[in-house]
Amino acid sequence: MTIDATFWVAVSFFIFFGGLVYLKVPQKINSSLSEKVDQIKKELDEAEKLKIEAKNLLSNYENKIDKSKKETLEIINLAKKESETNILEKTKNFHQFMENKKKNTEQKITQMKENAISDIKNISVKISIEAVEHLIKNSIDKNKLEKLYLTSLEQAKISLKSIKS
Repeated sequence: MTIDATFWVAVSFFIFFGGLVYLKVPQKINSSLSEKVDQIKKELDEAEKLKIEAKNLLSNYENKIDKSKKETLEIINLAKKESETNILEKTKNFHQFMENKKKNTEQKITQMKENAISDIKNISVKISIEAVEHLIKNSIDKNKLEKLYLTSLEQAKISLKSIKS
């Protein structure tokens, strides 16, 4: 067998690999790769946990948003009901106020009519008494005048009493 360069390359190759095995380089590479794999697994697990937390937070916030929307709708509906009730109450109060004003005005008008009629009657009685006195003074003698005056006075008193009651 001849020892040529190929033999020495093969021997040096085996020695090199033997040295690598002796120095535990493959184990170090394997442990380094295992550490990297473990680190990547940890990062993946952590990323998965973060993903789950993010989903939980998202669902929590979505629930809060839904609750706030429901509360907003409830508040709006309550405000609508209150405003409708308030409007109805104010309208009712306004109509009552206007009805009371109308009644008061009608009472005032009635009172003013009664006062006017009473004033007209009193003035009419005064005028007629003055006219009768004037006629009597100018046309009848004193005896007849006194008799007529007393009868007229009694009739006027009776008339006034019937008007007042």
